[in-house]
Amino acid sequence: MTTTHFLQPEGLFRGNFSHVAKVQGGTTIYVSGQVAFDEEGKVAGSTFAEQTEKVFDNLERALAGAGARLANIVKMNIYLRDLTGEKVRIFREIRAARLGEHKPASTLVATSALVHEDLMLEIEVVAVLP
Repeated sequence: MTTTHFLQPEGLFRGNFSHVAKVQGGTTIYVSGQVAFDEEGKVAGSTFAEQTEKVFDNLERALAGAGARLANIVKMNIYLRDLTGEKVRIFREIRAARLGEHKPASTLVATSALVHEDLMLEIEVVAVLP
């Protein structure tokens, strides 16, 4: 049996993520960084919002391949190019729409480049199945 507890220890900022994911039991799934590539490896989306939606679509497909869903994510690492407050706002809105009340432990990092010059973000996740 798998038990996952998302924790907000006292004294830490309370955002739209959890500071700690404590998992006991289950099967761990590691998903490579997903970007806004379509099935043919072409960049899908010309705006940050479009690319973010595509990345979440790709995450859903990758997780489904292992029998998991977005709700099984316990850790999310986000890499954003050209980090701005506006991009963070857009990302948070889309993440909230996709994850709802689910708040995995998360890290957001600014990066100067990704694997393709037209890509704006990449997300890698760790998920746990019961």
